[in-house]
This record gives sequence, C-alpha cells and structure tokens, in this order.
Amino acid sequence: MKTDSRSVTSPLHFTITKHKVLLIGSVLSGAILATGCQSTSLAQSNTLATKQTPAAAKTALASALQKQRRQSFSYHSNLEVSNDQQFTDVDSQQLAVSDYVEAHCEDTHDKAYAALLEQAEAQDKEVLATEYDAQRSAIKQSYLACSDAYQAWEDNKYNSRYNADYDDSSDYGYGSDHTSQNSDNANEANEDSNRKLLTAIEEEYGGEGDSLVETRTIKSNAIKSSNVEENTVSPYYQQLFDNYDDKSTPQDIKKAQLLDAYLLKPLSINAQGFYQPMAGKATMLASVQYQVRNHQSSINQPIYIDFKNGNIYLWADNFAMLNSELLDDKLGTKWRNKWLKIAMDDGTLPKGFGGEVIKAHFEALDLTYERAPVNQFNYVAPNTLASLTPKMPEHQLPAMLASTQVISRVQSTEDYEQFYQDYMRLFYDRITKQYPELIKDKGMHEQAENITDSKNTQLTSKAMVQQALALIKSMIDNGSSPTDVIPKGSLSEDLAIQELYGLDKRGQIKWQHIRSEFPSQTQSVRNKSDKGIVIDILQQYSPLRTQDMAFPNLAADVQIPNASNSIDLRKYGSELIQYYRDGKGTTMGKMMFSVMPLLEERFGSID
Repeated sequence: MKTDSRSVTSPLHFTITKHKVLLIGSVLSGAILATGCQSTSLAQSNTLATKQTPAAAKTALASALQKQRRQSFSYHSNLEVSNDQQFTDVDSQQLAVSDYVEAHCEDTHDKAYAALLEQAEAQDKEVLATEYDAQRSAIKQSYLACSDAYQAWEDNKYNSRYNADYDDSSDYGYGSDHTSQNSDNANEANEDSNRKLLTAIEEEYGGEGDSLVETRTIKSNAIKSSNVEENTVSPYYQQLFDNYDDKSTPQDIKKAQLLDAYLLKPLSINAQGFYQPMAGKATMLASVQYQVRNHQSSINQPIYIDFKNGNIYLWADNFAMLNSELLDDKLGTKWRNKWLKIAMDDGTLPKGFGGEVIKAHFEALDLTYERAPVNQFNYVAPNTLASLTPKMPEHQLPAMLASTQVISRVQSTEDYEQFYQDYMRLFYDRITKQYPELIKDKGMHEQAENITDSKNTQLTSKAMVQQALALIKSMIDNGSSPTDVIPKGSLSEDLAIQELYGLDKRGQIKWQHIRSEFPSQTQSVRNKSDKGIVIDILQQYSPLRTQDMAFPNLAADVQIPNASNSIDLRKYGSELIQYYRDGKGTTMGKMMFSVMPLLEERFGSID
C-alpha cells in the first residue's frame, strides 16, 4: 500500500504522531505535533570517515532541524504499508498445523490420513488395502507418539504449578488436595477425548481398539499417579510445544496475502503542500486513492492553516453531503466550493498565546534533544539503505540513495517514552507558568461540565485550551506515550525507534524517513515475536517556487481562503443550534444533540 503524507520538520514539526497529542496540537493552534513511533533495522557501514562520529552526527542534525524551522519550502510525503514479511520467505515446515497446541496431534493425524485417502483415491484403491498398511501404521504410531508427548508435556506444566502451589499452601494443609482434584478433573476430560479419538482411529485402521484404549488408559493412570515427577519429553516435541504459540498458521498466511492483495497494494495515501513560516501559513493537500482493475476511487482534502490569525480552513465539499444527511436538512449547496473556517482564538485567549505555544514547543524539543545520549545518533552510508530488512519500498529508495549524507537516530522504546514524557512536561510547565489562569484544579469531569464561559454561552477557545492542558497533565501523570496504542505484550524488548535524515552538501535536510512496525492481528493471540505490518513514510523537501499551486485541484479564486469563499464554522454552529431549538432538523440530529451534556445544560431537551 502506498501512502503520501508529506510532513515537515518546521515550526509545526509536521511529522507523524500516533496518539492523542494530535488533537491537542489542533486545539493549541496546530503547534504541538510530535514525531511518532518508528522502528527499522539498519546495518552501519564501517567505511565512514573518522570525522563522522556520533557527536558530529548529533550536532549536524540539530543544526539542520533548526535551520529548517525558518525556511520556506514545499514538501511531499509518501506512505507505504506492507505486510510482506508475514507471508514471504515463510518455511512451511515452521507453520503451526492448528490454532491451538492441544489440537496439534489430532489435526496432524487428520491431515496425514486425508493425504493418504487422496493418494488411494488417485490410484483407484481402498485406503485399507494391504499396500497402505505401512503408511497407515506410520500415521497411527506418529499420532500415538505425539499424543503421549503432549500428555507428558502438559503434565509437566501441571507438575510445575502443582509443586509451586504445594509450597505456597503447605502450611494450610488443604492446597494440594484442592489442586489434585482440579488436575484429576482435567485429566479425566482429556482421557475421555483421547478415548473417543483412539476408538475412531482403530475403526479407521482396523485392529485392536479395546486393547489400544486400555493401554493408553494404563499409561495415563501411571502418569497421574506420578504427577509430581518430571515426565520425559523428546527435545523435538518439547521445543514444538513450548514455542507453538509463536508460529503462524496456514490460515494466518492466507489472511495476510488477501489483506495485501485487496487492500494494501491498491491503496495509496499521499500529501503535499507548502510551509511558509515568515508568511505565517502552511498548506496540505491530503489524498487517498484505491485502484484495482475494475474499481478506482479517490478523495482529496485541502487544508490551509493561517498562523497569524489562528485559523484553520478545511475544504467543505467533503463534509457537505454527510452534514446534509445527518444534521442540516436545509443545507442544500451552500457549502459547494467553500472553505470551512475554524477559528482557534475567539478573543478569550491571552494576547500572543499562539506565538508562545510555538516557542514553548520548540524550546521543549530543543531541551529534550540536547539531553539525548550521543550514542543515539550516527552517520549511515547511503548505499546501505538498500540492504534494510524488511526491504525499503522501491519507489522511495532513489531519492534516499542520492543523498550526500544520511544521519540516523535510534531510540529504544523506553528511551522514546522518556523523551516523549520529558517533552510534554517541559511544554506544559512553560505554558502554565506563563499563563497560570489556564490551569484548573477541578477534575476532568467537572471541567467538562463547565467548559462554557460563565459570562458567555458560547463555547470558548479559552475553555478548550484549559481542557487540552488538563489532558496533557493527565497524560504526564499517567505516563502516557504514543506507544500506548500498541499492546504492551506485543512490544519487543529490543524494539528500536529510528528516524533517517538525508542531508545535502550545505547541511540542509532533503528528506526524512520514518519506519514504524505494528503487531499483526494474530499477535492478540500469538507471541510478540510474530511479524507485523511495516509502515514506511518518506518525506521529501524542496525549494518553494512561485509558479507552484498549493492546491492544483482547486480553482485560482479559492486557492487562498477569505470571507467571500469560506463559512465561519462557529457562526454556522450557533445558527444550527437555534434551528434545532425551534424544533426543526433531522431525526438523527435531534438524537445526537439530545445526548450532548453541554447542549442539554445550555438549552434543555431539543425534542
């Protein structure tokens, strides 16, 4: 899957974020965007020049990042999602036969016997023919050996728990009897299941069904009578059963191939735009395409950010139909070829607040960067990028290989979480120290009930910022980080978070690469060593040209939002609320507004 999402390391720090901080950044004038969790495996070249030390890499990268904040440029991002490692170069011998270890022996037997049936059918013979005696006997003996090994392995697991429970409860005098009773019940259930299967096997193969079941019962009783002793399990079966949950199944492989063929490969996500810090504006044209042989779909979303006036503009066409269907049945074509204006400051925030937010953002970034250990940074030979595992997307490599210098920054998951916490704490402390009136000591629930200004029934920017700062404080107190979106059980202890930067001869950043790896769906059941989905994001930067249009898909007269081509969302919202107060509106809209506590408090029931 290809995706383009051009983000920039600018005063906005347009990099990829993976958590709640994205919402907070929007509330605080789009300034609090933090780099997300990325991981990649990269071999270091031993041919680097002596002067290319980790300390030099850290210094060079810091200088390049700070320069970029003050420069105007255009950017383009391409995002590629791949799950190739889930189904390529997979050894079929290493796949699990069953979804669960307890079914392995039976499913292995059934699979082998089904293959023998197919062989006999292809030769137009009966499976019970004497010429298949050896194969049938081998299948049966293999099952019995596997079943015995599994029973011994399972009993050993029980014995370990039994001995531990006995040690813990020996002073009370009842722990071992209680545990033994539970074990007996479990063993009886296993025996009943095994007895039925063995009887069925003997019916298939012909022979001594009763004696075979009797023999297995004697063995099982012997195992039970010595359940505190270690049973012998062959190294092969011990390793097989111990690591069974680490293995993928053929069904897992098939699902991964279908996901790749029908979603990831046809999907493309891109973004491009301008960043102009001196003019106080930035643009982004985000796009998503899906293309297969008989189907093509595409959607674009222009975004315009006016830093000076604290406004964000979204192209309204993409929201018009949904809004008309669900909320505003009188909308018609009023939003056609219009921008939606979202004013971040309605006059209730302290003067100069937006500029201070940006300063606090960069100050926190600089301090956390300065504290970072030197060994996180290093120079990388560009020609080693092609040897990354998993492989880099082919269409991303050419731009990366053309770089004069490549610098990498590698953090462990623990280091990244600490970096993120330090950044949030520094940002919060600077803002709240400068604007103590934005701190509320009330709980989150009470703040939500009082999010409207006491002197004004309108939802205020100040109240929203207070709520956002309260959320940041909660994240700091709870130790939250972007890696929280990944189940902790599936995070590898040696997971690396790595960013790559390509610099030109003048030391300016030409591209930034981020690789993120997420657990696959099977990791909710299977071990964290299972391979997951890899996301590669390449962000390229180039000089801004006057002839370039920010939004090639829009007409010239709407390239820049203004009063005549935009809808003030705050004013529109007030009018829509009044519309519902008058008893009008859609059924869905009435349901939605009636359950919103803020509107209930301000206007009562809308029914």
